Amino acid sequence: METFIKSKELVLNPDFNAQRNIVLRNINYNEIDIPIIELIKNISKLDYCFSLQSCYGHFLYRGQNNQYNINPLPITNGIKSIDYRISYIAICTKDNQEGKILLNHLTKLTLIDPEYIQFGCAEWFWERQINSFVLQVEPKRYIYRDRIIVDYNEARYIEKVRNQFFIKLNEIIEKFIK
Repeated sequence: METFIKSKELVLNPDFNAQRNIVLRNINYNEIDIPIIELIKNISKLDYCFSLQSCYGHFLYRGQNNQYNINPLPITNGIKSIDYRISYIAICTKDNQEGKILLNHLTKLTLIDPEYIQFGCAEWFWERQINSFVLQVEPKRYIYRDRIIVDYNEARYIEKVRNQFFIKLNEIIEKFIK
């Protein structure tokens, strides 16, 4: 996220329910990356949270130019550099006990690998929607970038972290579904 900032405190948002209803009415699952559609549907089941935007993360390289590529990286010695479009999810939570508990659990996802997973806010999301938070998967040294070039071996590691991240995130969300 080019406007990634450290996490802000939740604030009172009397319009949360109306904002959530608008987002849920307008969500288009055909525009969501296939591997995370169920995750986004599960988030939508929580009445104190909704997703704003997400990306599974895409790897582009010589011979693979589809900007929405979701295929695993091939095992090869022929790829030197990878154009990585970051994995992230932006959510909005209600300023209530459930929202605070969820955020607490989400911050722990960074423990998978703190050098490759960040939790915080994005200034432009917050300006549009208060109480919005972002989890992103990318090397910490590129914390403010949406797209980076990395070597093949690091891309393979990022892919591994991304996959673990989405598995754990979905496990967390499923625990909160009543």
